[in-house]
Amino acid sequence: MLQLSTGALFLLLLWFGGLVLGEISNDFSQCLDFFYNKTPPKGISAAGYQPICQRYKNQYRFASLYHRQHRTPLYSAYILSPADGKRPRATWMYEPQVSDHYFRMSQRKMLQFSTASLFLLLPWIGGPVIAEIDSNFSKCLKFFYEETPPQGISISGYQPICQRYKNKYRFASLYNCQHRAPLYSAYTLSSGDGKRPIIPWMYEPQLVSRQARPDMQPFPSKNQMDRDVVTTQAVVEDYKNSDYTKGHLNPSMHHKTKDDRESTFTLTNIVPQREGSNCGPWRELENEVLRKFKAYCKGPMYVITGVMPYNSAPRWINNRVSVPEYMWSAYCCRSYSTSLPESEKPFFPTYAAVGRNDPNSGEEIVPVNVNAKASVRGYDVRGMSLETLEGILRTRLRMPVSLFKGQCQ
Repeated sequence: MLQLSTGALFLLLLWFGGLVLGEISNDFSQCLDFFYNKTPPKGISAAGYQPICQRYKNQYRFASLYHRQHRTPLYSAYILSPADGKRPRATWMYEPQVSDHYFRMSQRKMLQFSTASLFLLLPWIGGPVIAEIDSNFSKCLKFFYEETPPQGISISGYQPICQRYKNKYRFASLYNCQHRAPLYSAYTLSSGDGKRPIIPWMYEPQLVSRQARPDMQPFPSKNQMDRDVVTTQAVVEDYKNSDYTKGHLNPSMHHKTKDDRESTFTLTNIVPQREGSNCGPWRELENEVLRKFKAYCKGPMYVITGVMPYNSAPRWINNRVSVPEYMWSAYCCRSYSTSLPESEKPFFPTYAAVGRNDPNSGEEIVPVNVNAKASVRGYDVRGMSLETLEGILRTRLRMPVSLFKGQCQ
């Protein structure tokens, strides 16, 4: 074995992996002494990893960059010193601050495990994005035509969520935890009756921990908010003073029961949407889809509504939540009236639309009606065939997207 001086630094690289949460702070500011020139490795996205200054008996001992989902470090950094004595027979320890809900920042010490008292830290701790249904929509396939989610969309970086409320699955969403916004929500439309519910906004506990309760929950007060909730998903504070409304992908008006309508008020179903779109042409589209369902659809209508990000650099609210450039929606109604008026035949069994969410975007996808009133000008919606929408999505998302199995034929 080779002996190295006390000034030598070791960086043990272990395993690289997906999305992770931040911990006590966003950097190694309290333990920079373990890095050469007090500079941690460059080029590793801090958004993906959790710095830990490893503290024992009231002293920092080394530094680790930890991957919470896989429960292993990416690396540890330390200063080597000549060994003195045998390998200690110490009890294994864990890092309390990884589970912030139970151990607050004032507790900067490692705790020992004993065989007589092993803590199982269940709700609110653990990794980011392991939704209740693991890596697919297996528990809520009924919201997709022929129980088949959209094909061709790489779910790397996305988390499937079976949206559960009051012990029942209500719809499905594909969520991007880095952008803190859904790519799409899928649901079956039913004739809405009743008013828009007044209900607190909710969040998805299982984006915080696999072991958390499966039902969406109302946000706690700001001073009681768990830091891992804030890290994994959008919160109400993100939208304050943002010039954007909370835009439903699955709108409450498309559901019959009060519980189904309430279930749409989770921020994992919400994207930043301009008021001119949300309260203008996009709302008109939602009303028109509901009208066609009531008038002509004789069976279930499967709806998928989603977003297109900017082709250029991402846009954000509060430097946390991704803003879409366009909204899109498509439906599949395989069983419909045999006596459709000629004017309605292009709308069955499928139809689609794209709406502008930025009045300054180009007109290559959705032209602007210059004669529209000022409050909605630039937020036009363009109706189109399912094939046309899929072509646009393939170009913008760079994925071979197919929304409905067999084109709903």
